[in-house]
Amino acid sequence: MHWLLVVSWRAVIALPAVRLVEHTATPPTLNWFQALFLAVLQGVTELFPVSSLGHTVVIPTMLGWPPVQSNNTFLPFVVMLHVGTATALLTFFWRDWVRLIRGFIITSMRGDLNASRDGRLCWLIIAGTVPAGLIGFLLEKPLQQLFASPIIAAAFIFLNGSVLFTAERLRRHADARAVATTMGSVARGNVAPSLVSSVTQTVAEPQAALAVETRPLETLTFKEAFLIGAAQSLALIPGISRSGITIVAGMSVRLNHEAAARFAFLLATPLIAAAGVLEIPTLFQAGASMLAISLVSGVVAGIAAYLSVRYLMKYFEFGRLDPFAYYCWAAGALSLILLIVVFHG
Repeated sequence: MHWLLVVSWRAVIALPAVRLVEHTATPPTLNWFQALFLAVLQGVTELFPVSSLGHTVVIPTMLGWPPVQSNNTFLPFVVMLHVGTATALLTFFWRDWVRLIRGFIITSMRGDLNASRDGRLCWLIIAGTVPAGLIGFLLEKPLQQLFASPIIAAAFIFLNGSVLFTAERLRRHADARAVATTMGSVARGNVAPSLVSSVTQTVAEPQAALAVETRPLETLTFKEAFLIGAAQSLALIPGISRSGITIVAGMSVRLNHEAAARFAFLLATPLIAAAGVLEIPTLFQAGASMLAISLVSGVVAGIAAYLSVRYLMKYFEFGRLDPFAYYCWAAGALSLILLIVVFHG
């Protein structure tokens, strides 16, 4: 399961050195500023639907950093960022995970996946993690080659914005059609009078239209959970957001924004945690100085991630994907211009 992130970051480590800095026999290590900058960047962009990997590929190049990604201490550093992010997710969703684990035990003991609603959701999360791990393992080498170009990462950040924007537009059109159909049934007298008031509220409050077509998270089929997990694998491409593509996949099977975001974060937690925990032994080979930097950075990444997920879960109660699409368009376009004209001109 850890392949999704470990493969991604090992690919980042293989990035070529920034052309403004001459190669040295021993690549430089991260300094405190660079480490804390990357910690905040990881903590925020890992959960916001804007691609943490894409930003990590593009921004150091644009800032003219030396090739710190080539140093053998960089992977242990990234491990701690993942541990911090996973800790933040587990802390925020700890009640959910207690219920999920309890439900998992109940369904396992009874041999019935439907014996517990929370247990069924836990099995759905397991089903969603399988394709991400398998696809990451199979596509490691070709994706490593793709990761080598910040220009490609910037282009995919722009494309990520288009995916978010298109998904939001399709959802709005579907909601509008659902409301129109329901109102037509009301006009023809085919809807019970008790539903008229709720339809009137739906028309008066556009966000309430989501209730017309959406479904509870626990009603996902295992096939749908598997496909949503497979969509996560697109985040192996720098610039494609894991949370963004998972939310879009969830919306495509009629989850609302909040339920899709919750499933995306629950689905990401075991993958991020595994990527960190399974590589922790490498952390203690990095030396005392790098160990201190990594530990502090992990805490900073965790704080940033906790604040991010707290904000996003509140935001997606009523918010949409459009603002993140606009950001990705602006960031991707600006990065492409700077990378092509300034750094490669």
